[in-house]
Amino acid sequence: MIFGGGVSAQEILTRDEAMKLALQHNYEIQVADKNIESAQNNASIYNTGFLPTASVSGAGQISYNAGKNQTIQGDQIFDASEAYTYNASVGVNYVIFNGFGRMYNYKQLLEQHYLTKLQAKQIIENTMLQLSSSYFEVAQLSENIGILQNALEISKTRLIRAQYGYEYGQGTQLDILNAEVDVNNDSINLLNTGQQLANAKRNLNLIMGRILDTDFMVDTNVIFHLALNTDEITAYALERNIQIEQTQSQLRNSEFALKAGRAGWFPSLSANADYSYSGIQNPNGAFLLGNHSYGPQVGLNLSWNIFDGGITKTQTQSAKIALETQKIQQEQTTYSVQRDVLNAYATYENALFVLKAQEANLKTAKHNFERTDEMYKQGQITSIEFRQAQLNQLNAQSSYSQAKYSAKNAELQVKQLAGVLLEE
Repeated sequence: MIFGGGVSAQEILTRDEAMKLALQHNYEIQVADKNIESAQNNASIYNTGFLPTASVSGAGQISYNAGKNQTIQGDQIFDASEAYTYNASVGVNYVIFNGFGRMYNYKQLLEQHYLTKLQAKQIIENTMLQLSSSYFEVAQLSENIGILQNALEISKTRLIRAQYGYEYGQGTQLDILNAEVDVNNDSINLLNTGQQLANAKRNLNLIMGRILDTDFMVDTNVIFHLALNTDEITAYALERNIQIEQTQSQLRNSEFALKAGRAGWFPSLSANADYSYSGIQNPNGAFLLGNHSYGPQVGLNLSWNIFDGGITKTQTQSAKIALETQKIQQEQTTYSVQRDVLNAYATYENALFVLKAQEANLKTAKHNFERTDEMYKQGQITSIEFRQAQLNQLNAQSSYSQAKYSAKNAELQVKQLAGVLLEE
């Protein structure tokens, strides 16, 4: 009665609503979003070297000097006085060509941004899979609560029957003791399952980023919809699987790194322009009391590092090795995903078969318990035989519930490998 009254006023949280909450509030997804934001910032045009650089500089100095100038006309003694020097300039510099290194570095930044988005997508997929697993755990435990409540009510009714039977001389004290033990066991099982359900709800609330003690009910209906065969699933996986997409992105990044490393073999050409002003005032100068100059200046700078001690050669060779390694890893990942798809699909088909078998077992167990209950009421069987039929029905109900959610989790595993999980 406590369990039934506690959930009567609760709203049902659907899995779709749970996924929406997780997408908005899950902490790992929020961190992944920040990683995307950081990668996007790094891939900005301002971090590529494609834009010119501009600088402004200025300096000034005051000095107090006293001394003597020696000239052909004789010595000239001067007292301490102020002397000024000053300069200012504004300039622009632009790298016209640096061996395509700048371009491929920029492509690496863009590819890293894309790779970060793929990593974030993988986090979302894993989170949705984790959320679904937790959601179905809550659903299974909720069903088990109902099953155990029903079992407890049956055991209580049996205890009452045993007590009446003993009072009217149709039973023994042993029947009462056995019934009391079964009531206690069923109560303990219900209590333990209730604690497991509370823990599972807190786990689900954490994934959704909600207050941990928020209470709710879940939808225990399960619909299977995977209208794809193994060939179609494999084709989807080779095209959309997040692990394969990441290896492809990493392979492109390795190619860009190799091309960027070769830039050291090319010359570099840059252009610069500036406008400067400088001056000096020295009243105690021997011949020149002051001067100033100003005007624009433009120029080109061409440099070619003919030999850098083998640094570029070493870096290029390392990039080639990294590229070859990435190709091997891509091939390995492709075959691993194909294997995982076939295994997951076989697991899913086996889970569906088990579900159908458990459904048949449940019908048989229910029918057997109904007949046993009638025979027990008529005194044709013992309480031990009745309890065995009750346990058979209880186990069949639990096994069917577990098989139902196991099959759904297996279906979601297949969808994740095929890269279609988020389409739900």
